Amino acid sequence: MANSTEPAAEAVTGAATEAAGHVAEAAGHVAEKAGMPQLDFATFPNQIFWLVVALVMIYLVLSRVALPRIGGILADRQGTITNDLAAAEDLKASALAAEKAYEQALVDARAEAQKIIAEARAVIQAEVDEATAHADAEIAARAAESERRIGEIRASAVDSVREVARDTAAALVAALGGSVDAKAIATAVTARLKG
Repeated sequence: MANSTEPAAEAVTGAATEAAGHVAEAAGHVAEKAGMPQLDFATFPNQIFWLVVALVMIYLVLSRVALPRIGGILADRQGTITNDLAAAEDLKASALAAEKAYEQALVDARAEAQKIIAEARAVIQAEVDEATAHADAEIAARAAESERRIGEIRASAVDSVREVARDTAAALVAALGGSVDAKAIATAVTARLKG
């Protein structure tokens, strides 16, 4: 039995030696090829395969998920911008219409103010004319009354002068020693007053 274990031990030892040799050889290769594994030409087909798989996956994610969302957002923004521009145009048109209405109201208000001023002037002028006519009539009435009074005063003054002249003439004739004829003195005084 010792003999049968020896070849097995020798086989295990040989296998271990051979494995150690392979490990040393692999370690030598690793030591020789110590650098970037991406630059190893032996791994290029594998790297290209996974690159293609990654790019296809990125393309599918972008084309199925991200780009439709971005497109939807851009469409929403464009719709919002278009709506805002349309609303701005509507507001601009409304503002222009309001400005025209304001200017027309201003023109109408000025015309109405001119009309009111003209009516007020006409009313004031009519009142002034009426007051002037009333004042003229009152002045004319007072002037006529004054003329009448002056006429009465004049007539009364003439009568008083005539009487005083008669009395004075009678007193003078009597003082001079003449006879007083009232009729002759009245005729002489009247003739003298007439001019």
